[in-house]
Amino acid sequence: MNLLEVKNLSAWYGPTQALFNVNFHLSQGGITTILGANGAGKTTTLRSVCQTAKTSGDISFVGQSISGMSTDKIVRMGMAHVPDGRGTFTGLTVEENLKLGAYTRRDKDGVSEDIEKIYVRFPRLRERYSQQAGTLSGGEQQMLAISRALMLRPKLLLLDEPSFGLAPLIVQEIFEIMKSINQTDGVSMLLVEQNASLALNLADHAYLLETGKVVLSGPAEDIRADETIRRTYLGY
Repeated sequence: MNLLEVKNLSAWYGPTQALFNVNFHLSQGGITTILGANGAGKTTTLRSVCQTAKTSGDISFVGQSISGMSTDKIVRMGMAHVPDGRGTFTGLTVEENLKLGAYTRRDKDGVSEDIEKIYVRFPRLRERYSQQAGTLSGGEQQMLAISRALMLRPKLLLLDEPSFGLAPLIVQEIFEIMKSINQTDGVSMLLVEQNASLALNLADHAYLLETGKVVLSGPAEDIRADETIRRTYLGY
């Protein structure tokens, strides 16, 4: 079953068109990655899926069309977005950020249980629970951004460049935790990532964008194994 189905998606910033009839899908429980150079339209694709960009085409989530739907309604359906630049509320503490991530929920006991699960998964956040988010390291802020999104108990997690600006060891740790979230909690993921090798190791399916168009798609394992594709399109 496809959790997300995107058909003929186009997107604009003012008069400038950024996406051109993009088609892709994401299966229930899967991890799909969207690859491409800077300016290819990766971030715009995520923004379009959660309807924070001007779009045309059809987007279906959990079997329901969400084209033209308000972003807050889409969030309540179970879609959470971790934007590029992390997007934490820097003046709030770690724990206040986590509680804010659960703003649509009314189950106080469940929220408390999920915060505890976050602290088990990210022990550094427990150590800094009363610390302002703006004083955390880059890696800790990324952990917090992912954790805040998980507090929604999402069906689908949109992740925009989670490795950006982070040290390799921190990136490895975060991607291992993302893999665990997918396998243990069953959270599907749509991942935008500049580091193609990293993304292909995590994902089960991949799409490659060039200037707002899909030019290649297939199982991540096949793309990772094809040396010609890697050299021609992915640069490694």
